[in-house]
Amino acid sequence: MTFRRPARVSQQGATLVELVMTIVIISIAIAGVVGAFALIIGRSAEPLNQTRAVALSQLYMDEILSKSFAHGSPVGGGAVDADDADCSNPGPDGETRRTFNDVDDYHNPTNAPPENSEQESLPGYNNFQVSISVACAGTEVGLSNHEAKRIDITVTDPSGNTYLFSAYRGNF
Repeated sequence: MTFRRPARVSQQGATLVELVMTIVIISIAIAGVVGAFALIIGRSAEPLNQTRAVALSQLYMDEILSKSFAHGSPVGGGAVDADDADCSNPGPDGETRRTFNDVDDYHNPTNAPPENSEQESLPGYNNFQVSISVACAGTEVGLSNHEAKRIDITVTDPSGNTYLFSAYRGNF
């Protein structure tokens, strides 16, 4: 009986070192992808908050611009003189938001959460904050100072981002 040695077969496959290197490379790649996803997910609410901030400021701006220029403005409109333009003391003249009747009544209220003109909270805006500033600013647009008021609405979203919206109301 003769014993034959089996012919040497070349082994195919990966060595332990090759496997470890592959695992390390894949781990680094996965860490990079997960980091990118975390950055994207962290900013995913930002466009929604921006859209809501614009809608909220538009609600306030429409309400404010629909009011008279000053307390002494004639019914139906018309210019008032510098003494009646309320430039020296903006702010409500003892009114509440429901009874605001001119632009400068909106100076310095801070609404958190925001409210509509009936002083009811707006659903979906609980973590937003609105602040309003009204000032005579006719010189900014080439007029006498008392002939225009600048309305600045600052909206702060739940992430702490602030959005500034401005408009002018003319004395006419």
